[in-house]
Order: sequence, then C-alpha cells, then structure tokens
Amino acid sequence: MEATKDNVTGLILAVSSSVFIGSSFIIKKMGLRRAATTGKRAATGGHSYLLEPFWWIGMISMIVGEIANFAAYAFAPAILVTPLGALSIIFSAVLAHFILKERLHIFGVLGCALCVVGSTTIVLHAPHERIIHSVKEVWELATEPGFILYTCAMIIVVNFLIFYCVPRYGQTHMIVYIGICSFTGSITVMSVKAVGIALKLTFEGTNQFKYFQTWFFTLIVLGCCLLQINYLNKALDTFNTAVVSPVYYVMFTTFTIFASMIMFKDWASQNASQIATEMCGFVTILSGTFLLHKTKDMGEKSVLPPPVFMTPEHTRNDSEAI
Repeated sequence: MEATKDNVTGLILAVSSSVFIGSSFIIKKMGLRRAATTGKRAATGGHSYLLEPFWWIGMISMIVGEIANFAAYAFAPAILVTPLGALSIIFSAVLAHFILKERLHIFGVLGCALCVVGSTTIVLHAPHERIIHSVKEVWELATEPGFILYTCAMIIVVNFLIFYCVPRYGQTHMIVYIGICSFTGSITVMSVKAVGIALKLTFEGTNQFKYFQTWFFTLIVLGCCLLQINYLNKALDTFNTAVVSPVYYVMFTTFTIFASMIMFKDWASQNASQIATEMCGFVTILSGTFLLHKTKDMGEKSVLPPPVFMTPEHTRNDSEAI
C-alpha cells in the first residue's frame, strides 16, 4: 500500500482507539475490584464503583477510544479500520497479564501474534480512501441499486430475527442476538463513515450540516446503535462472554467489510493478488481472535486431586470397621 495522508491518519486513529478501548477494560476492572472491597459488587447489583476514580478514568478512556474510532472512518476505508479493532483485545489481554495478574497462556500469546500479523498484512495492502468532496456524494453511493438491495436485505433479515426468531430461539441460539447486532452494525458503520466525512469536511470549512443527508445519516447511526446495544446486552446476559465476543467480532467485521465493498467499492482499484492478501490477513486476525478467547482461561482452573481407588482389601476392612 502506498501510504497516503488520509490512510496514515486513519491508521493512527484506529490504533489509538484500540489502545484506549483495550486499556479502559483494565482500568474499569481495577475500579470494580476496589469498589468490591468497600461495598456491594456490581455483579450483585451494587453501584459503589461509581465512587471509584479508576472506574471513571476507564469510562473516559473508552469514550476517547470510541471517538478516535469514529474519526478513523472519516479518513480510511472500513476494510482498514474495522479489522484493527482486534488490537484492543490484544492490548487488554497483555495489560491484564501484567496488571491484573490474569495469566496469558502460551496459546493466548500465539493468538496475539496472529492478530498482529493479520493486522500488519491488511495495513500494508489496504486500498486508498475514496476522495469525497460532499456528503451528497456519499448519498449517491448509498442510493445506488447495489447498496439499496443490500440494505433492504438486511432490514428484512433483522426484522425476521427480531419478530420471529427472538421469541422462539433467542434464549437458546446465540446466533439470533448476534445476527441482529452484526447485520445492523454493517449499516451503522456505513452511516458513521458518512457522518465522519461530513464532520471532516465541515471542519475544513465546507459546512455539510446544511444538507438533510447528513442529518439522515445521523439518525440512522443513533437508531442502529440503540438497537445493537439492546441485543448485544441480551446476548452477553444470556450466553458465555468468551463465546459471544469472538463470534460477534467475526460476523460484525465480515458484514461491515462486505457492506463497504458494495457501497464505497473499496476493492475497485485493486488486483486479485492484493484482495487475496487482504483476505488472508483478515482470516489470520479471526484465527488469532478465536484462539485468544478460547484459551484465555487456561491455567486458571483449579486442579482437582487425583481420584482414590480402593482395593478389595480396603473395602473389606472398611466394611468390617462399620
């Protein structure tokens, strides 16, 4: 990839976002641990963590990270920004190993290494960001037949999942809640990118908020985010977080890249070799993410004492004693 100013800016923002978000989990957990020693635990309904400075520092760190991630979409293509979200998992795991003493198993280290290799591969071969001069151009891309068809398909699938699958299979099949979040998330990122571009152009001196398209994309972002938060919370409350997180990351990233490919035609200027390399990098990140999550609790389980086998003579002696 020939580095461009926008791609480099987007890369820096995406990596910074991962650092802030990854560290926020650790800082908030430090606050939760301190709060548990002085009051009721959050897991049992306590809110003493609200008085802990560490928890608030963690929240501020997460907000800064999300703002940086939001801004990254204004400068770089989604195929570059979205997969780099895996770096927050690495940063969180490494900090947890050294600060919280949550042991990172050797397979977890391998998972981190795979994520780094995959991210580097995508960064080196990511397409250039499309030059856009007005939010109206984004609107034209969003109203092309290909993306309208994709959006309609997503709306139909999400409504089917919400009104048919959730009442019947929501509590037993994790894919229902995660599917709603992932399909909606792909539309959310496209709208976030549109709003980010509008803000970027506005700060450069060309006001984009005089167009209704900017406000339309903003409403889509707010609505989709609320829907995602609702069903992601349901998934986390119902199923194992260690399983929900990697599956959601895989589905969300896959559909986001697919939506970006349709709307912004990120791969139009690339050859088959470059696209294949990016896909290999993406698969490598997914493999590392799964490996990291699947093995993150290894070595922390208590070791059970070996079973005691009684010989017939022991059994007879015990019977006689009785």
